[in-house]
Amino acid sequence: MNYSTMNFTTPETSTNSTTQSIGLLDSLEISLFFINFLFGVPTHSYIIWLIVTGTESIVAAEFFLLNLSICEIGNSLNCFFNVLSLIGSFTTLSLLSHVSSVSSRLIYILQSLGMTGRPLFQCLICVERYLAVVHPVTFLKYKPLRYRVICCTAAWMIILGSCLFSFLISIYKINYVYAWFFSLQFLLFLSVQLFCLVAVLRALKQSGPGERGRERKEENHMKRRAFKIILITTVSMVIIYPVLSLHCAGKLSCPCTS
Repeated sequence: MNYSTMNFTTPETSTNSTTQSIGLLDSLEISLFFINFLFGVPTHSYIIWLIVTGTESIVAAEFFLLNLSICEIGNSLNCFFNVLSLIGSFTTLSLLSHVSSVSSRLIYILQSLGMTGRPLFQCLICVERYLAVVHPVTFLKYKPLRYRVICCTAAWMIILGSCLFSFLISIYKINYVYAWFFSLQFLLFLSVQLFCLVAVLRALKQSGPGERGRERKEENHMKRRAFKIILITTVSMVIIYPVLSLHCAGKLSCPCTS
């Protein structure tokens, strides 16, 4: 009788140990998502408020940053829905389970804001800095706000298409198509940003003929600022994009979100 009792309690102890380790990882993930949501929404909302309440020239100059901040708010909301989905997957309450199911579908729609929207607007900012440094005449030609509006409209159409594509992949569970699509997208964005980075770096090493000391110093300051902006956006994309891709791929293959 004691022998049968020992056989019964040993597997149960092992099961509890496994459940506890999974719970710790999920609690850490929930905490990170919640912190991202708490800080992301007010920070980017403040950036949007500063740009919108500024002068017309500020709105025109920072229009790509304005759209990037809107995209980042969507990413922060995606973190909130991730929290709801994770909490709902560990409860048996019907209401929370239903909320978790709805959140999982919203995650597939909003995840393209981070996979496509963020690097796309970062690329537009890098190309803008590249034109301002390397091709200033062309930059002045396309400096009016209407050209930025056209570019952002095309960008949002691409983002909406990517959101629809991600949602369809989540339904049919075509993991390899998901991997190829976002891998090629990552290589395209990275190539554009690296090209802009190298071109601005080459321009930074060169000085125009007949420039005075003060003019040369101001121009070099503008070039260094453009180089730093492109470098920061490129490094951030290289760090964040693969992590986000792995997380989205894990959500896609997770049976609890189907």
